[in-house]
Amino acid sequence: MNKRILTAESVTEGHPDKLCDLIADNILDACLRNDPHARVACEVMATAGKIITAGEITVSEMPDLPAIVCKTVRDAGCSSDYEVEILVHDQSPDIANAVGVDAHIKNCSGIDGVWNPVFTRGSSRELGAGDQGIVYGYAVNETKELLPLPVVLANRLTLGLAFVRKLGLIRDLLPDGKAQVSVEYDGKTPVRIAAVVVSCQHEADKDMEQLRREVLKLVIEPALFDFPCDSDTEILINPSGRFVLGGFEADTGFTGRKLMADTYGGLAPHGGGALSGKDGTKVDRSGAYMARYAAKNIVAAGLAEACTISAAYAIGRAEPLTVAVDTYGTGAYPDDIIMAAVNKLFDFRPLGMLRTLGLQRPIFADSCRYGHFVKQSLPWEQIDKMDELRRVCALLAAPVGMLS
Repeated sequence: MNKRILTAESVTEGHPDKLCDLIADNILDACLRNDPHARVACEVMATAGKIITAGEITVSEMPDLPAIVCKTVRDAGCSSDYEVEILVHDQSPDIANAVGVDAHIKNCSGIDGVWNPVFTRGSSRELGAGDQGIVYGYAVNETKELLPLPVVLANRLTLGLAFVRKLGLIRDLLPDGKAQVSVEYDGKTPVRIAAVVVSCQHEADKDMEQLRREVLKLVIEPALFDFPCDSDTEILINPSGRFVLGGFEADTGFTGRKLMADTYGGLAPHGGGALSGKDGTKVDRSGAYMARYAAKNIVAAGLAEACTISAAYAIGRAEPLTVAVDTYGTGAYPDDIIMAAVNKLFDFRPLGMLRTLGLQRPIFADSCRYGHFVKQSLPWEQIDKMDELRRVCALLAAPVGMLS
């Protein structure tokens, strides 16, 4: 037997790093509401008493950034008693010129006012990548979300913490928190939960034993309803003891510091680029979404049990340098056949990703909490390409004489 343990982590929206992500994405959404062609690269750093928002923002009408910062902090359940400093300027003209076509696309309109220009491959007017980089998308058939089981369970736990806090089901619970789940596998099959760790901020007078009982009953057991713990599962709730001081008072937060929690829990490759605070021309965000979209459809179509798709970009160039498929030997067809189908059906150019996934819309703040690939309503989580993938793979694999 091939036993192994895989672990993934998730954080609540009141965690200092995730709250910085949420501020950055709320700013991005506000810019896109004012101008679907906005160029945003927003970073947030926060510590006790101070929140700094910095970056490059080019938008027709700048939103009220301090108000967005304060509202995001309040909505997360945290104190908004902070000095807010805004340090933003326009996108570099060198980068803007490399990305290109802004002046042209603002004269184009489409459904609901979203621009809908048509460019041909190789056109000098084609939208170029806003940066260089490598992106990865991953899917595996062990959960209905087509994600690794530890990732799904860890995000359920942190979402559960938020749920019981906001509804008052656990009194004196505060916004900062983390969860971690370790799952034992026999080969490729998850067989049991080896360990669960939950750390949650609380008021100073909260009884710790009562908190542990409440978290076990109201958070852990509901989150693990379809894959419960057994008698040997190690369950640790606030293993460090008291967790009264949290949020920015306890830890400095930065945008983009929870990359593994945002994606696949470290159980699949990651190109290293952060997701939050970036508009759709930044391929380390849009490319990661498109790669997940393609990989998920491949697995959902039954063309592989697991799939990683990687793409590499050069700044200013529309066509990706490479797009590669790895099905880990589980593919119904050779990887080169599946890759050819992906190249036919999924447009990995920046303009294609913007249009396919609707990335001009203000949908980003909703995407960044509790995993970017968990919410089934998001555009890159749809499995609407399954039939086309099966058909194209069958055509590509058919002997030449059978196609006549």
